[in-house]
Amino acid sequence: MIDWNAIDTVLLDMDGTLLDLHFDNYFWLTHLPKRYAETYGVDEATARARLEAHIRAHEGTLNWYCLEFWSASLGLDIRALKEEVKDKISVRPFAVEFLQALRARDKRLVLITNAHPQSLDLKLEVTAIDRWLHMVISSHEFQQPKEAQEFWQQLQLREAFDPARTLFIDDTVRILDSAREFGIRHLLCLHQPDSQSAHRQIDAYPAIHHFDEIMPHAEVG
Repeated sequence: MIDWNAIDTVLLDMDGTLLDLHFDNYFWLTHLPKRYAETYGVDEATARARLEAHIRAHEGTLNWYCLEFWSASLGLDIRALKEEVKDKISVRPFAVEFLQALRARDKRLVLITNAHPQSLDLKLEVTAIDRWLHMVISSHEFQQPKEAQEFWQQLQLREAFDPARTLFIDDTVRILDSAREFGIRHLLCLHQPDSQSAHRQIDAYPAIHHFDEIMPHAEVG
């Protein structure tokens, strides 16, 4: 599926790619509604309906990913609430082995995430996956989400990668669309970013279940 001799830089998403998306889905769909209901004295169904409408209104924007925005908007300490369920943060199968194999082949590994720095710090604290990465970048640094072309323009100024020799792996099709528009040649999606959710059929891009499917072999340079 991938000619590793044609790749110099690997750009990696975090949630749903290197990490199991189950933590995020559990937090936003189960834990937050529960705590919202407790705080505002409503039932969980009402809390869930209010939150879903509010959150979906910002989907794909930087606010959608911003913990400070949601803390202020909902009157709740989102970072503290995430701490309550941080035991659910986990690395996806073969992710560490994949990063180790790429490091051994001198590939440049850059994590690019829309996660807010507070969420990013918590996840790196729990998983320590940054030990295998050359650079970690939150889109909040650029004030543009990965959905925007401005993000990619600023990323290239920071990293000076060659789009023709870059692989980008992400679990969100609209973000892969943005990367393709920018000119990144090698794009890969994930069939099952949340280990507790159903398998998705991805047709727009090549997709894998786990990283062992694309693990570079010893003979590959």
